[in-house]
Amino acid sequence: MGKKKSSQNPKPQQQQQDDLLSTLGDFTKKENWDKFFTLRGADDSFEWYADWPQLKPPLFSLLSPSSSSSSSSEKLQILVPGCGNSKLSEHLYDAGFHDITNLDFSKVVISEMLRRNVRDRPRMRWRVMDITSMQLADGTFDVVLDKGGLDALMEPEFGSKLGDQYLSEVKRVLKPGGKFICLTLAESHVLGLLFPKFRIGWKITLHCIPQKPSSKPSLNTFMVVAVKGDSSVVDEIVSSFDQSSIDCNKEQVRGLNAALEAENEVRKAHLDGSDLLYSLEDLKLVAKGDLMELTPGRRVQLILGGVGSLFRYRAVVLDAQPQSLPYSYHCGVLLVPKDRVREWLFSSEEGQWMVVESAKAARLIIIFLNSSHANLRMEEIQKDLSPLVKLLEPENHDSGAQIPFMTAGDGIKHREIVHEVTSKLTGPVVVEDVIYENVDDHLASVCPSKEPVFRRLIFQRTESLVQSEALLINKRSEVCNGETGRKKSTTTTKSKFKEKEKPKQSEQSKIGELNNNVEVDHTFVASSYHTGIVAGFTLILPYLESMVSSEEKVQTVVIGLGAGLLPMLLHKCMDFLQVEAVELDPVMLSLAKDYFGFCEDERLKVHLADGVQFLKNLTISSLQEGVNITGSKESISGSSLGASNVRHQPVQKFDIIVVDVDSSDSSSGLSCPAADFVEDSFFATVKDVLSEQGLFVINLVSRSPSIKEVIVSRMRTVFSHLYCLQLEGDVNEVVFAANSNTRVMDENISEAAIQFQKLLKFDNPQRSQGIVDMAKQIKRLK
Repeated sequence: MGKKKSSQNPKPQQQQQDDLLSTLGDFTKKENWDKFFTLRGADDSFEWYADWPQLKPPLFSLLSPSSSSSSSSEKLQILVPGCGNSKLSEHLYDAGFHDITNLDFSKVVISEMLRRNVRDRPRMRWRVMDITSMQLADGTFDVVLDKGGLDALMEPEFGSKLGDQYLSEVKRVLKPGGKFICLTLAESHVLGLLFPKFRIGWKITLHCIPQKPSSKPSLNTFMVVAVKGDSSVVDEIVSSFDQSSIDCNKEQVRGLNAALEAENEVRKAHLDGSDLLYSLEDLKLVAKGDLMELTPGRRVQLILGGVGSLFRYRAVVLDAQPQSLPYSYHCGVLLVPKDRVREWLFSSEEGQWMVVESAKAARLIIIFLNSSHANLRMEEIQKDLSPLVKLLEPENHDSGAQIPFMTAGDGIKHREIVHEVTSKLTGPVVVEDVIYENVDDHLASVCPSKEPVFRRLIFQRTESLVQSEALLINKRSEVCNGETGRKKSTTTTKSKFKEKEKPKQSEQSKIGELNNNVEVDHTFVASSYHTGIVAGFTLILPYLESMVSSEEKVQTVVIGLGAGLLPMLLHKCMDFLQVEAVELDPVMLSLAKDYFGFCEDERLKVHLADGVQFLKNLTISSLQEGVNITGSKESISGSSLGASNVRHQPVQKFDIIVVDVDSSDSSSGLSCPAADFVEDSFFATVKDVLSEQGLFVINLVSRSPSIKEVIVSRMRTVFSHLYCLQLEGDVNEVVFAANSNTRVMDENISEAAIQFQKLLKFDNPQRSQGIVDMAKQIKRLK
């Protein structure tokens, strides 16, 4: 429940009280409570939340005979767990509710409370007991009245284990029709356990306890009431107050609203029969089948936690479809880190089945980690999860074999953050230098003296997307020569290029050495799709050769600057290109210049503009002569092109148009480009501004075949000739569109690729050879 002294504005007379509170430390330890109650004294009661005058009206309404399972208040069996030395039970007794059982694991406070009440309230019972393991019979009580007990068990750093055990006991000891009345500060981690725990078969209402007229604490007290009903029914949570009218801490209200809305969305999904999250307890109630048996094609979402576990985990259990080949695992577990949870591959059902197929597991349990697991090592998470996933292991599994744990990791051996910034358009952005656990064999062979260091531009809004990646070199050492490709996606071999004569150098010192005198190698292509984009220029080789022979510039626009690596590559290796880069976010331009060596000159210009609008404006008018359109001085946008600074002219044409823009929401299944760049209207605009013999290139990243099919279908209605280059395990592909029949014929692409290499200006021929090899893989889309 947090340290409650911070939730009030201390007054001078409260200083002694605050000093006493400071003795508690961990609210879950019995020894701390014994010390607290000993220091406080026998007759000095302590009320954690609201006082009796504020609690009396709502409690009487809930405990009246008409609203309870007993015929009178005399017969109402009430349990008060974690009673402490509060006077709440005494007030209830004096109001006529005599069958009250009070529990606390502090022998000190129970002894004092028994002494205080034995004469005046003889029927009230006091017992020393751990509320997470009550020695009480099932279905004993009409009411369980909790005043801060759950909050005390839910210290965030200790996870939800104790809270989960306690609530299971509450559910067990309540009679059918019984009520759990929980007085709480309604913190998000508490409600995140409480609401799902009472989801199926319970009616929940939420109330706000009014405060004293003279008191305005920073945190408000709320009352959650759960009534035990039909074990298979799910109802939405009803709130008895207007959240906007609560006069208390705004963060508390926002957290409450968020938890309430999230839970009601899940409950609505239950009512609609949608894809749902269940606990193992819930599954028994709704009879989703015997999980001990493999059922091909079954998919069930779960919340794992409870007895034996410190934390709660969102999970999905998938039983693979039958296959002819034997499975590698009868049952396996895949841990998905927090920053990858929203990726389409893991968040969508279609993507999850792809993961199952790739894992070759008869049953795969995917575990989604969250912020509560941030400070845990994978070994600790595996230890906490092991007894839980064991419950999901199918029968007939080899009992001697352990369930393998796999991690959807990023393969980073060491990372060092170079710069962090938050953009209004892009959100949090990180520049980091990394050393990978494994690198491409060819790169390793040509860099014998050290492990390569890469600089990455990370968009945290999109599951920590690596937007750009560059090879760093030390200006004082020999440049590392290698072709495209820098890491393997699946390998377990150690790097083969560590120096043997010299002492082993730490990864951090290697990065630090570079940082002192570093530059980006713009002729090394770390991203294979950049190689693919350049390779596609082979398709218009005759046009490029004619422009070079006539010493004319090939007008090229790249929409999406990122770290500026693709425009710099084009600028350095093809001096016949006039490159215009279009970037919406000025922060990206600053990062490209400051950390990735990007610079403008007469052949490379930047426009700060919306890419869609930039091309659309060209179909209407062009800029007057003399208007500076570089991003460093003046922006182009729909709003900046008014009647005063434009004149109607023939449409401006580009010979090469490249779209390389990421999507801010890859949970839709489309990671690149953004949705606006795959609409019919945008493709029509591209055709209008593309020269007759020009080439349109789009970097397409999606794991969904259906999404790719829709996009290609749209392009096919606009462009006469479509080609594609498949990359990176069928996830990333580059699509090329051309109009002219003078393009390179399909059967001549390999020969043209060799000729295209002669136009490339690389110091090392191995790098241009990588482009040639990739060009030979380009296929026509039928």
